[in-house]
Amino acid sequence: MLRAAVLQLGSVPWDTAATLARLHEFARQARARGAELLVFPEALIGGYPKGMDFGARVGQRSDEGRAQFRRYAEGALTDFGEVGTIARDTGLWLVGGVIERDGGTLYCTVTYHSPDGSLAGKHRKVMPTGTERLIWGFGDGSTLRPVETPWGRLGAAICWENYMPQLRLAMYAHGVQLYCAPTVDERDTWLPSMRHIAMEGRCFVLSAVQYSAGGDWGAIAGGSVIVDPFGQIVAGPLRDCEGLLFADLDVSKTLEGKFDLDVTGHYARPDIFRLLVNEQVMAAVDKLEE
Repeated sequence: MLRAAVLQLGSVPWDTAATLARLHEFARQARARGAELLVFPEALIGGYPKGMDFGARVGQRSDEGRAQFRRYAEGALTDFGEVGTIARDTGLWLVGGVIERDGGTLYCTVTYHSPDGSLAGKHRKVMPTGTERLIWGFGDGSTLRPVETPWGRLGAAICWENYMPQLRLAMYAHGVQLYCAPTVDERDTWLPSMRHIAMEGRCFVLSAVQYSAGGDWGAIAGGSVIVDPFGQIVAGPLRDCEGLLFADLDVSKTLEGKFDLDVTGHYARPDIFRLLVNEQVMAAVDKLEE
């Protein structure tokens, strides 16, 4: 049995250190209440600058907008050591959203840290939504694979990646059992989507949504939830406040669910439908060895 927790929290605008401190505080609370896994929202570390346009118009960028982007990029993580420290200090599997800076490009990323603080894996969002494409790059297929945990395979799809049928099918083909869905999508349509995915993939879905009462980066109402492999809500949804959700998960239930629905197994028709997934690292420059 896995005791899992989902954190609903917002970033401290323009202050990554303060946001990390708040994550650490809630991680300690989760561990004190018996959690072994904690999932936190999309872009929590580094922030989701809701409502900002960074001075961009078609064919135009402003000096003020460039300065705002520089400030935002300075708050992104170039390594994940501080998140690993939180995992090690609390002894949690820690999964959630960071803004990652690689060279001059930012990525909306989920990191997976094991209880010893080591980075077990990461996933970069493959399709930023709308104006997000102005500030974030595109991840490739090399980070789609789930990671192994003592309870089963754990993976993540970020925000509207959950509306990409091909991406979901690729995750199901990898046998994901603990499906994390960190997001900033607060709308009422999010909950039925999480229930659908849980039932479709016969997996536990743990969705952590940001919450913010307002300020520089806008209001976000939350909606975090935990759903079982039969589409039943086991915790949440949590709205209009920050806080933690807890649930005790019997991951063997994912196998029971596959009895009558395995969308990449007995319920597939590969003679009719095939999906090709490119999981190679797609580097802009291939450096030849000297």
